Amino acid sequence: MRIAVGSDHAGFQLKQDIVDHLHAAGHDIVDLGADDTTSVDYPDFGAAVGQAVASGDVETGIALCGSGIGICIAANKIVGVRAATVHDVTSARLARQHNDANVLCIGARFVGPQVALDAVDAFMAADFEGGRHTRRVEKISKLEQRS
Repeated sequence: MRIAVGSDHAGFQLKQDIVDHLHAAGHDIVDLGADDTTSVDYPDFGAAVGQAVASGDVETGIALCGSGIGICIAANKIVGVRAATVHDVTSARLARQHNDANVLCIGARFVGPQVALDAVDAFMAADFEGGRHTRRVEKISKLEQRS
């Protein structure tokens, strides 16, 4: 799978851990930065991950910042992106199964490295269940059309 990964300075180290983990699993990674722990603005990286997903350049994205919230908000401003901030395996799996999330967001200050890697694996392994969830995801997509 081709995956875009981006973070701000607070998420940099966890991003590196995730990139290494995904490479080891055989995924093709597009690393959109940040490149170190120098202070940067999370909206730039959330938007970059979102744009890579929305354009079809990658199949999914992962975005990290201190809380996972700001970068998620930025990614969700891109039409076609359904980004979800997760804190564990269950929230990561359900984001994909119930919400058809295409960008996984994690807060590096709140989620430890092993939990983050397990959440990434759960997200990647899960599929959208469709059914009753389809109607709800379609309603989300219609909200974008009103903007």
